[in-house]
Amino acid sequence: MTPLALRERELTPLTTLGGTPADDSAATSTDDLRRHWYRIRSHAENRSIKPAVIMAFSRQLSSFLEAGIPILSALEIVGEETASDPMRVIIEAIRESILRGASFSGAASAHSTVFPTYYLAMLVSAEYTGHLDDVLAQLANYMERDISARRQVRSALTYPCLVLVIACIAMVVMSIFVLPKFGAMYQSLGSDLPVPTRMLLGFTDFVIAGWPFMLVGVAVAWGIAYAIAGGSRGKVRRDRVVMRLPVIGDLFHLISLERFCRVLAALATAGVPLPRAVEVSANSTNNSIFTAKMAVVRDVLIRGGGLSEPMVESGLFPTAARQMIRVGEQTGALGEQLTKAAAYYEREVAFKMKRATDLFEPTVILVVGLIVGFVAVAQVAAMYSIFGQVK
Repeated sequence: MTPLALRERELTPLTTLGGTPADDSAATSTDDLRRHWYRIRSHAENRSIKPAVIMAFSRQLSSFLEAGIPILSALEIVGEETASDPMRVIIEAIRESILRGASFSGAASAHSTVFPTYYLAMLVSAEYTGHLDDVLAQLANYMERDISARRQVRSALTYPCLVLVIACIAMVVMSIFVLPKFGAMYQSLGSDLPVPTRMLLGFTDFVIAGWPFMLVGVAVAWGIAYAIAGGSRGKVRRDRVVMRLPVIGDLFHLISLERFCRVLAALATAGVPLPRAVEVSANSTNNSIFTAKMAVVRDVLIRGGGLSEPMVESGLFPTAARQMIRVGEQTGALGEQLTKAAAYYEREVAFKMKRATDLFEPTVILVVGLIVGFVAVAQVAAMYSIFGQVK
């Protein structure tokens, strides 16, 4: 690129093609520029890049590669079109690594905080098989399904959570500002109050007088819970508790099954060695129970064993999944059978998710209604009691 073209892009040329300084007053040493570039790249990786941005990057790059555009040109185009500044820096860093002789998967592996483990493993297999555009399209489709599921859950829980928060705020305001005035009025009349009213006023007095102790208790409880189940060391305990919950545990199990089957199908189809594919698929579930039990399956595969038997012994896979995996292993169509299993569990997850959210909304409304009803009954009962004593 000529110095004039560089200046048009608001860049300062360091040297001409002959190696002489272009502008001694504005020249910067190569070492300083490299250190500045690494600081920019580190800052970009520290900023969170949303999965939707990575999905768009994968889909655009797949389209350009399928059209026959060289990968360096495709990366340059995608980098210019992306609206995410951190992602643009990452794409430029990947392109620079390829220019220095690295492979695309090797250049992407340098940014493991941006790209998931299964993503990088599939890139490696794609370069071996020569189907990088197809694998990138598969990754984009998988991430799109994952993003869509997350959005559905967030949309379904927004209204009931908002109702619950508003109800809690209303109860706090009533306990601090409204109900104490009624308590003072009842005491001035000197009447005997019914049990619901005494319970309500007692709760109000407790909130007003004991809120510092309540905050300390919440902080202590949170500290104890974090010490027991917090951080990476407590993830096994957290996952065990979640898996045993009535509705959420079953949903968490199905989500882990769907993701494991989906990623393993993509990796097996892309040609990743099965032990490595099982390990990466287990890690993609973000479920420590799956990770631990699939490590045993991986060891069996390394020793020359089959896939279906150790999976049956793990106790994590229902009958339908075990049968599909066994058929796929015997017929040599493991990727196809795993894809069918993933589609089946995807429908199960959607059904369970809808049922869970449908149960959550009326439960929240019922709890709020009980609280409001109790307050109303306490006040009405107090009024009737006072009127009866006055007569």
